[in-house]
Amino acid sequence: MVELFRTRYLDMVRLAGLLGADDPEDIAQEAFARLLKAGSRARPDTDPAPYLRAIVCNLTRNRHRHLRVVRANVARLLAAGVDEPSTEHAAILREDHAEVIAALAELPVRRREAIVLRYWLDLSEREIAQTMGVSPGTVKSHVSRGLAALVKALEAKA
Repeated sequence: MVELFRTRYLDMVRLAGLLGADDPEDIAQEAFARLLKAGSRARPDTDPAPYLRAIVCNLTRNRHRHLRVVRANVARLLAAGVDEPSTEHAAILREDHAEVIAALAELPVRRREAIVLRYWLDLSEREIAQTMGVSPGTVKSHVSRGLAALVKALEAKA
């Protein structure tokens, strides 16, 4: 497990960051902790990387859900006249991404995941399908539609 951590930790941090996690290091650490906890259930004869990527994707998805709730609560508080926004609100306001990352962040979560797994990790459609828990045809659809939306968003900014 130590060697796996050494070789894959930065990859998992980058994956979480590209998927839009506000705390990619925490996501990667949690993914390794969950992999370690699942040790007896994980098959020792298989590569744990796909399982680890799936954990990162799921944790990032959960983080996005949490942030939607936080944003809604902050908006409700601000509308009610609360003068001091929460630290989570301040963190959300500080988000500053390059154009491509910003456009990528605007995509629906599953499309963003498919594009990041395909073009950043260079995974095959089968590997992406395994990671995301969908069929290869769904992966093709997510990548195709995601790329079209990404191109459109980047052209609009130009």
